[in-house]
Amino acid sequence: MPQEPALNDPRIGTHPEPASGTELYAEDDGIDLMELAILLMRGKKIILRFVLVAMALTAIIVYLVMKPMYTARAVFLAPQDSPGSGMSQIASQLGALGVVSGLGGLKSTGDVYVGILGSRTIADTLIKRFDLQKIYKTKKLSDTEKKLKNRSEFILGKDTLITISVKDHDPKRAAEIANGYLDALHDQNGRLALTDSAQRRLFFQQQLEREKNALEDAEVELKKTQEKTGLIVPGGQTLAEIQASSNVRAQIASRQVELAALKQSATDQNPAVVRLQTEIAGLQEQKQRLESGTGQQHPGNMQLPTSKAPELIFEYVRKQREVKYHETLFELIAKQYESARLDESRDAPLFQVVDTALVPDKKSGPPRILLILASSLLGAFAGAAWVVFRSFILAFERDPTNAKKLRDLQRAASINRNAPSSLG
Repeated sequence: MPQEPALNDPRIGTHPEPASGTELYAEDDGIDLMELAILLMRGKKIILRFVLVAMALTAIIVYLVMKPMYTARAVFLAPQDSPGSGMSQIASQLGALGVVSGLGGLKSTGDVYVGILGSRTIADTLIKRFDLQKIYKTKKLSDTEKKLKNRSEFILGKDTLITISVKDHDPKRAAEIANGYLDALHDQNGRLALTDSAQRRLFFQQQLEREKNALEDAEVELKKTQEKTGLIVPGGQTLAEIQASSNVRAQIASRQVELAALKQSATDQNPAVVRLQTEIAGLQEQKQRLESGTGQQHPGNMQLPTSKAPELIFEYVRKQREVKYHETLFELIAKQYESARLDESRDAPLFQVVDTALVPDKKSGPPRILLILASSLLGAFAGAAWVVFRSFILAFERDPTNAKKLRDLQRAASINRNAPSSLG
């Protein structure tokens, strides 16, 4: 009995039987597009059902389950680069590092600020300020940081303006977080030394704090010595030697601090570095002559080495000399610190806020229409795949050889199911 084509299956539709020899696959093993089109047209009702079901499920999800999203934007202008500035040097150094590591490189000040905005420090500041771990319903801080990062975007435009975009289900909170990025960036900008003058100011500030503590310790030791020896102030030549030795030591320490600050941005061949090194060497020789008395004595030289002071006041002299030394050094570093602070105020890389974030009045997501259209397209593909798959299954069942194999398989499965268990 001749085999009926699978396309005549009444479950697909009542259509006239196709001509003999028409198959989905042609003799050259290629797909017959015309037969495929006929097959899909016959199963159009099934495909339509898949499309409608997909659209209905997607509509329920996007309208009833998914919450609307709002986007707030803040815009600011990063400081402009100047040739040779500390910010420009940092950007070039980080850019070179980025190229090496395959990150594309940082090319301008704007790239540095975009990097700071995406830092973990700023993220943690915003998480704590707005209690985002509770709002996002996350248990771990790292998960909260990741969710905040996914909802935040920082774009550096060709006009050097940086746009901060924040998405949230609450429009008011979206605006607050966007403006919070500006506040956190301002605080972080004040802590980071992004220019040469800021680096010098930070260095002198640390040295000044250290010298202040050293001066307080020296004053305490002097007071203890006064109480122990009963001496108040030595006079005459001894006092002059104390002051001279303290001044020289302070000058050496002051120039060493200045040299350390200068070497942060200059090489050993720099004329200013060479000058300071020469001055330090000369002052150290003078200090050696004052304290050890190795210099040659000659008529009219009234200078005596401090090491030859009377034994009774020697300990007091040494303590007072330490106090004078730290007092002089503290004053010199304080002057350098004030100078660096004034330079920083002139060169401070302050960014300018162009637009603060306002509460958005329109939804930015989810794209409901696009999602429904995409689901309908996926439903159509799924329906078409089902129609083709069912057609092959029906064709397989109509083949006598395949039908016999299926009956044998069913009979074997039935026998195995009814057979007593060997374990029983």
